Amino acid sequence: MTRRKPIGMPFESWIDRQIREAEERGEFDDLPGKGKPLPGEGKPLDEMWWVKQKIESEGLSMPLPPTLALRKDAEKALAAARDARSEAEARRIVEEVNERIREAIRTGLSGPPLNLMPFDVDDVAAEWRRTHR
Repeated sequence: MTRRKPIGMPFESWIDRQIREAEERGEFDDLPGKGKPLPGEGKPLDEMWWVKQKIESEGLSMPLPPTLALRKDAEKALAAARDARSEAEARRIVEEVNERIREAIRTGLSGPPLNLMPFDVDDVAAEWRRTHR
């Protein structure tokens, strides 16, 4: 257990002495990451670095504004339609995301502009046929 700082000794000297003595005892020898550069070294200072690091270490993701989330979902749906097992499945996937896009256009979503129109189901189906012959 760490002893109390003696009266009259400056904090810096007390702290430096505690660190030096711990180093001499080898208490820092087995720390994880020893000898490796600090994460983020050389990058510009980001005030939210610890939040981003925690989110990444926990495998979480930052919530997107609804318009950006829909754009991301639309991209995933288009990719899923291209990889679908059948043309009917590809059409169903595109029609489902198109309904969400139409609803967002009708009602509006918060966030940056949506800038997204429904996909042409026939074009996606034709592309699916070309790539799945």
